[in-house]
Amino acid sequence: MHIMEGFLPPLHAAGWTAAALPFVVAGAVRVGRLMRERPETRLLLGACGAFAFVLSALKLPSVTGSCSHPTGVGLGATLFGPTVMTLMSAIVLLFQALLLAHGGLTTLGANLFAMGVVGPWVAWGSYRGGRALGLSLPIALFLAATAGDLATYLVTSAQLALAFPDPVSGIAGSLVKFLSVFALTQLPLAIIEGLLTVTVMNWLARHNPEDLGQLALVNPPPPEELRDVA
Repeated sequence: MHIMEGFLPPLHAAGWTAAALPFVVAGAVRVGRLMRERPETRLLLGACGAFAFVLSALKLPSVTGSCSHPTGVGLGATLFGPTVMTLMSAIVLLFQALLLAHGGLTTLGANLFAMGVVGPWVAWGSYRGGRALGLSLPIALFLAATAGDLATYLVTSAQLALAFPDPVSGIAGSLVKFLSVFALTQLPLAIIEGLLTVTVMNWLARHNPEDLGQLALVNPPPPEELRDVA
């Protein structure tokens, strides 16, 4: 979902930036409150950011002007909430644009809206829904990470379709083409990300289940369930 520098028309790039900006501000407010109320979570928050940075840096060519890779936002979204991961994703994407030439500054807003806004909210909602339905923690986490990943690429496909409609079939036809190409790489990547997210949570649960139980925003699992997962 790294749309490359200069690929989107200027009005599209500006529009996506404006759409993402309020979520970044909300994330900054949330992180500031979290650091005041629970300063001991700094290391875990940093680990979630590093997880997203590493996974989203694994770039695979997908379609002209973009690429496929895991997003890594599901883990942080389930622990800290979607707004926190918006801010973390903004930092991740900015550093990748500056240091790795992944994405770009003009397309930062579009990439952020896909990976840092829609992805975390879908992941968080999927986790919340799964837990409300009585799904176990590993299955709910897998669902959250997988759904957040796929939602990111759905939005990226829509962004590209809006910017480059098909001459014959228009935006709808272009969307189908982008989605069909992305599906070849993103479906297996989303499944892998879901499994990896559960593995990382298992490792975290093995070391500090009490803090994880307190951090889960919705239907927090009791420490004994986290220990069972580990």
